[in-house]
Amino acid sequence: MYLNKSKTLYMKKIMRISKIYYWILPALVISGMGACKKYNSAGFTAGTGAPTISSVRTISKTSVDSSRTTSIITYNSSGLATTVTNPNYSPQLTAFDSTTVTGKLGNTYAAMGANLGSTSKILLNGVSIYFNRALISDKSVIFTIPTNIPTIGQKNTLQIVTLHGTITYNFTTLSPPPTITAVSDYDFTAGSQIALMGVSLSTVTGIKLKSTGDVVNFSIKSDTTMVLTMPAQSTVTESTLVFSYSSAGKTLQITSTVVFNDLDNGYMIFANNNFRNAWADNSWSGPSGVSTNASHSGTASAQATYPAGGWKVEGWANWYPSIPYDASYKYLTFWVKGGSAAHTLVLVGDQMKGGYGQIQNANAYAAQLITVPAKVWTFFKIPLAPPGSTNVNALNYWANGSPAKQLGFFLQGMSGDVDETMYFDEVAFIK
Repeated sequence: MYLNKSKTLYMKKIMRISKIYYWILPALVISGMGACKKYNSAGFTAGTGAPTISSVRTISKTSVDSSRTTSIITYNSSGLATTVTNPNYSPQLTAFDSTTVTGKLGNTYAAMGANLGSTSKILLNGVSIYFNRALISDKSVIFTIPTNIPTIGQKNTLQIVTLHGTITYNFTTLSPPPTITAVSDYDFTAGSQIALMGVSLSTVTGIKLKSTGDVVNFSIKSDTTMVLTMPAQSTVTESTLVFSYSSAGKTLQITSTVVFNDLDNGYMIFANNNFRNAWADNSWSGPSGVSTNASHSGTASAQATYPAGGWKVEGWANWYPSIPYDASYKYLTFWVKGGSAAHTLVLVGDQMKGGYGQIQNANAYAAQLITVPAKVWTFFKIPLAPPGSTNVNALNYWANGSPAKQLGFFLQGMSGDVDETMYFDEVAFIK
């Protein structure tokens, strides 16, 4: 009897609890539904009104810290120290937050406004760009300007498309500074032309030689191509270019990193289709000498023929008045067109270590060795060292005395060689 009574009381208690949960559970569901109205999976509720943009802010930018230089100390045979300081060209990402109406390629920005939570597309100057939906709120959208955005010849706008409309905002994507990516030549003579390839070249309004300020005339072909006409008269030996260019209604300046050499103010061995300064062919095999079969600048070059397995030196000589040592000469420069395969040549000369002869690759120092790719023109600019120098990265052309009378290129023979022909042009010592 006692057990049955306890069971009956227990069942009544369970039924009372069930009735309570019967009312509590619907209330919890309703409460949960109310919460869903306030927050979605992104943590906010997107506005249903037309989108607006009140401003654009800079989130980050890239900058180059000019104070972060590196220095290298070298010592000559007398123990004299020379310090070379290298500038810092590496950009770094830095935090920055301010309102702006202009943007740079590669930088990140936040569009501030209202009803932006349902953004489905962002366009800059008509080009749809990627954005991360996880970085959206109803009051802001974060985006990075990609490098394919056109910056010239169109309306500068930022457009944001949402589920409830489109907002267009005046926002200028700035053209990057004019930058050289390739050149047709690093050498020039009076009035010669050089083609430049690069970016933002159509923004250029003026060009000068940095070393002397001489004006360089130019013709813009496209945003990526222009043709320079070098000064008819100049005292420059080598120089970078200073570009004046237009950006966001302002005229700015930037200096190129590419250096150009004025052959007229150097010492030419072969240029302008012929030998110069009494130099002539001094090759060990033929055909050699002036050839119209190929040219880097003009109609002719100096031909060098290397028979298979020949171990030959191809080069030139100036028996008189020759070329005395001059501390103002800083570089030996030349263009060479390779043969059917890539080869390593050894620079030789009558006053160089080993003389004008067969110096095997293993016995040559670094500045003597040049690797010539097959079938293309390649430019070389080799530093010169004073007599007595032990710097293996600079060519000691007057190591054994002055004046020097010969300059050549030795090709070491090897099994499987074939006949090779190479061409040299614009050979000169540059001050």
